[in-house]
Amino acid sequence: MLQPPKLNYGRMKLFINGKWIESSTSSYLPVYDPGKGEIIAEMPSATKEEIDEAVEAAYEAFKSWSRTPVPERLQYIFRMKYLLEENKEKLARINTQNHGKTIRESRGDLRRTIENVEAAISALYSIAKGEFQQEIARGIDEVMMREPLGAFAVITPYNFPIMIPFWFIPYALALGDTLVVKVSPVTPLPMMAVMEILANELPPGVLNLVYADDATSEHLVTHPLVEGTAFVGTSRVGLRVYELSASHGKRFLGGGSASNYAVVMPDADLDRAVNVLRESKFGNTGQRCLAIQNIVIVGDDQFYDKFRSSFVESAKQIKIGYGLDETVDMGPMASSRYKESVVRWIEKGLSEGASMVLDGRNVTVPEHPNGFYIGPTVLERVTPDMNVAREEIFGPVANLMRADSLDEAVEWINRNKYHHSAVIFTSNGKWARDFLQSVNVGNVGVNIGIAAPVGWFPFCGRRLSGLGSHHPQIDVIDFFTDRKVGIIRWF
Repeated sequence: MLQPPKLNYGRMKLFINGKWIESSTSSYLPVYDPGKGEIIAEMPSATKEEIDEAVEAAYEAFKSWSRTPVPERLQYIFRMKYLLEENKEKLARINTQNHGKTIRESRGDLRRTIENVEAAISALYSIAKGEFQQEIARGIDEVMMREPLGAFAVITPYNFPIMIPFWFIPYALALGDTLVVKVSPVTPLPMMAVMEILANELPPGVLNLVYADDATSEHLVTHPLVEGTAFVGTSRVGLRVYELSASHGKRFLGGGSASNYAVVMPDADLDRAVNVLRESKFGNTGQRCLAIQNIVIVGDDQFYDKFRSSFVESAKQIKIGYGLDETVDMGPMASSRYKESVVRWIEKGLSEGASMVLDGRNVTVPEHPNGFYIGPTVLERVTPDMNVAREEIFGPVANLMRADSLDEAVEWINRNKYHHSAVIFTSNGKWARDFLQSVNVGNVGVNIGIAAPVGWFPFCGRRLSGLGSHHPQIDVIDFFTDRKVGIIRWF
């Protein structure tokens, strides 16, 4: 029988060079179970010396790891997949305990995590190969080799504590690079649990796990032995990491913020659109970059009223509670600070002229009165120039908007501050095709609420939502490697 997650994990340790190390720091941060509002661990903020130790371990491990034959390296990745499969329920439960999302959502996270391991294996077999051409000139051949580069930093956010690190880990390791992974201080426990599973399965120094504050994170990014940084988080922080990376001549890949749009056309299947958008908006308690924030209804007053009534009634049916309860539809925010931020955004929207349709600010869960809960919230009379529409709320708040035409809705999307995702609900193929071609975003959905690419496609985003020249998932092959050309003549 599967044991429940621990009630307290004590003082966490760093994983450096194949060993669990107790940090010498004097700075420890509380780690919460947000569903209960209780502290369940203490996370060390690593010192600069410990960051140096992790980077140097990765740098030294690269020398042998990059020369390990590809079939042998892939055996480690196959083993990684097997261990994640074997432990996916345990990891899902810890994921829910530390983040608050429902256990069904955590199981979905683990499925996507394993999918990326599979994509990395497939990519190394089919994509990450070189090229060779004979006789480019008389007696001269040319070869293009794809080579790993060295030690990389990976910095990931709180909302998908395991899945997002695995947008990078299996690809980098399969390609021959080594990593120092720095996870969010809000949800560090799930990756700690992953490392406990993998600790004895990888050569020392190949994969290192640290926790750090802003100053030591910047030290990691700018370390002379770090080749580049893969980052997912807010655009504000991403721009800072991008600037640091560029000023030190390092590679950078960044996924940023979003305030996504859904357009509901008058010919849409209304019941399906409502059900899909409910999940898109309120799944993961709205804490995902793919979540729809602004719902634009194109149509007459009767169509708008029908959608509004159905959507609000559907949102009212969402059961809120502790994520490990199998019957719960929505868990808490991941921290009290994030809950307070969402409340401020709701109040900001009202001050800007929006109207309250459904208010989730006073929701309670009697069994867990100290949890960081907030209920589904719906605002209407929102316009695209309002901050509540332009900025990322990252919580369970839906903005209802009216547009006279598809062209107007597309114009709003393209003028938006972020260019992450957009979706349309329609039965009209021309409208769908026009939308797909016209919106300036990286991920587009047609009758899909969450336009989430599978592991063997890039997870796209543009402008402030997609910083750098590459995207997470399969696109990282070009990020973690570089091409070397050899021009060869023998006498």
